[in-house]
Amino acid sequence: MKLFPIALLLISFITPFSANAVSADGDDAIKQLREALAETMPQVKPTQISTTPVAGLYEVIVGSQVVYMDINARYIIEGDLFDLKTKVNVTENAKSVIRLAAIDKLGPDSMIVYTPEKIKNTITVVTDIDCPYCRRLHNEIPDYLENDVQVRYIFMPLKGAADMKKTISVWCSDDQQLALDIAKAGGEVEDKTCKNPIKQHLKIARELGVRGTPAILLEDGTLLPGYVPVDKLVAELRK
Repeated sequence: MKLFPIALLLISFITPFSANAVSADGDDAIKQLREALAETMPQVKPTQISTTPVAGLYEVIVGSQVVYMDINARYIIEGDLFDLKTKVNVTENAKSVIRLAAIDKLGPDSMIVYTPEKIKNTITVVTDIDCPYCRRLHNEIPDYLENDVQVRYIFMPLKGAADMKKTISVWCSDDQQLALDIAKAGGEVEDKTCKNPIKQHLKIARELGVRGTPAILLEDGTLLPGYVPVDKLVAELRK
């Protein structure tokens, strides 16, 4: 099983415990787990600990990572928790909270934003200037605006230094939207440099769990990988 860094960090600090878990419920159980973590892994600072539908299993959020532990902080499970009866990904709720927090921390001033006269919904799109499906989505910006959907862009240049240079040039242009429209259409944008948030965009894209572009983050924190036609996405937003 592949473990993410936080899981490896947690395991590296684990010391033997009694195999018999101490019984506790609700807040008492969460307090007990926090105390166990503080004793055995003081470097790990969980931002949130919650109960789960599985007795004795607790959801622990550390930064952008979600893991599951027993009350004694002896055992750790890395991966998504599914309810096979309801067919619900239980872990997705926690991931949605993490994604929204990351985007809120970045803020709209660090994005290129296309805003309609009246905003009914907002989507945040992780994009690369040259990817074909990113361009297809961008061509539908007028349709999004017509449907009162605000589109906010963060960038994930995937093709090395040249792609990064082009992305920075767009960001540093006097008219960012015009420069992005030109670049998305395959046109040339004047080379420019300035203070920019593109490296921060890359960091946040990874925190969101984005593996390719485009990726679309909805208002509830749901992440849709890949291109979605504007009519289908608007219908999803209006459910």
